Amino acid sequence: MPTYRAPTEDYLYLMHDVLRIEDQDSVPGMSDMTVDLTRSITDGAARLCEDAFLPLNQSGDEEGCHLENGVVRTPQGFPDAYRKLVDGGWSALTGPSEYGGADLPVAYQCMFLEMASSANLSLALYSALTGGAARALTVIGEDWMKAHLLPKLVTGEWAGTMCLTEAHCGTDLAQMKTKAVRQEDGTYRITGTKIFISGGDQDLTDNIVHMVIAKIPDETGTVRNELSDIHFFVVPKVLVDPETGELGPRNGVSVGNVEKKMGLKASSTCVMNFDNAVAYKLASHGKGKAAGMGGMFLMMNAARLGTGIQGLSQAVVALENAKAYTQERLAGRALTGSKYPDKVADPIIVHPDVRRLLLQADAFVEGARALNMTVANLMTVAEQSTDEAERQQADDLCQLLTPVIKAYETDKAFENVNGCLQVFGGHGYIREYGMEQFARDARVLQLYEGANGVQALDLVGRKMVSKGGRATMTLFGILDRFIKENADDDEMTPYIAPLKAGLGRLKDATGWLMNNAPKNFDNAGAASYETMNIMGVVILQWMWARMAKVSLAKLNASEGDPEFHKKKLVLARIWGEREVPNTAASLEKIKAGADTIMALEDAAFAV
Repeated sequence: MPTYRAPTEDYLYLMHDVLRIEDQDSVPGMSDMTVDLTRSITDGAARLCEDAFLPLNQSGDEEGCHLENGVVRTPQGFPDAYRKLVDGGWSALTGPSEYGGADLPVAYQCMFLEMASSANLSLALYSALTGGAARALTVIGEDWMKAHLLPKLVTGEWAGTMCLTEAHCGTDLAQMKTKAVRQEDGTYRITGTKIFISGGDQDLTDNIVHMVIAKIPDETGTVRNELSDIHFFVVPKVLVDPETGELGPRNGVSVGNVEKKMGLKASSTCVMNFDNAVAYKLASHGKGKAAGMGGMFLMMNAARLGTGIQGLSQAVVALENAKAYTQERLAGRALTGSKYPDKVADPIIVHPDVRRLLLQADAFVEGARALNMTVANLMTVAEQSTDEAERQQADDLCQLLTPVIKAYETDKAFENVNGCLQVFGGHGYIREYGMEQFARDARVLQLYEGANGVQALDLVGRKMVSKGGRATMTLFGILDRFIKENADDDEMTPYIAPLKAGLGRLKDATGWLMNNAPKNFDNAGAASYETMNIMGVVILQWMWARMAKVSLAKLNASEGDPEFHKKKLVLARIWGEREVPNTAASLEKIKAGADTIMALEDAAFAV
């Protein structure tokens, strides 16, 4: 069976040496986030994930989910493990204390999500969207929802889903057909079908709060193809009395099918039918013609960060098992002469190409973890800082970096899971070792919560240019200052030089887009994916430069485990030497423009 050991020391390092969360005086309560508190949380999370989640990963994948008399049955052991999650308060880490939460910063929930997903991604997914549903209700829910639904969601006693996609429309929500008709009592009745609903039904909780987008017909009863007609609704699986909170009859919500999937077989992905289901309309949120579904975006941003973390999680567990295999598998001798003459052959860790696969995965994993924790921390700052300018800057950076985390990280995660599988040779293709499951489970993360090509287009077409490019300029300013502050430190040169080179290419790409996208919008579409890749590489190089600065200081002061910090410096150089140069190729692709990509007529692609 595959193994997993949670990276608790790395989380302590990131939270207290790199982010120094306890020193953020502008955020109330942050000074209480001590090393001892973090260690107790990480150790407890590690025990749950290693002891309760991990043993069910392969067996859950083999058994899968079953639809039985209209109810989804999860694999054996899942209900007990989920109950341990709820009883331990792990769903409530970041929830508001007035609703049963622990009021911890977002970074702690992200830490737990990575651990749980590494140990058992399918099981972790059952609670992954619940926090987003709770967040939406906290902001735009009615008082009775906050009184009777929110506490159950915060603690995980009930689960939440997000119901957006329909068979004929995913990204293009204007084509949606699900409709909500207002009733005399102020409620609505929803009719329609949603697909790809993670945790659409399960036997883990007594109720599921479905968060649904649907169109309200106009005064003639017509459902138009207009975003302004879309609104956000709460649709409980089991009706809840708004006055007392008591459970009532089953709502008009049923499972049409449980999808048979490539991976995540123990996570129920459902077709959900809404048949005149009682629904409660949520208040509009935000501005513009899509304000009616603005609450959905409260869920979506959290879900996209979560998806990036889930991608990272599969690279983490694949890497851990690949490292163990390279110590055990004997094959050939080192190119420079035998390193283990007492053995029949050397372990494959002596071979440079095996090390290449491990090191590029390691550099990605630890760099991406630092980015996730940085953005999670920015989310807390954006919501809670007493400094308005700090809140605005943090929110700008969150909005800019969220699509990068979702798309760049899940692409690189799958690439590195595949590389770790390669380390096993033919054994990687065999079920016994678990690597093929990690690859299957990781693949969907590039698809859901917005396919990665769409995320790249969102980055270039919206996030980078929003508010006159304010977030982009803020990011460039932060990186420029960091480079300038460390330019005269010779020890930092190996980490600053690639950051400066990569940032220069990112600025060059941004300038090219500014000059060429208005002439032909296809130029933006053709350049978006490579622009996202450059930004992803550069942001991770920034993470590595920050970590290198911290680890150099620790080594010079003889603080901490020297081997831990020496490894950080090696991985920082790996990223700078072997990933940052790829930004030059990406820049060339961007400058090639869209002409060749768009040269063929549509009919040329017909078969």
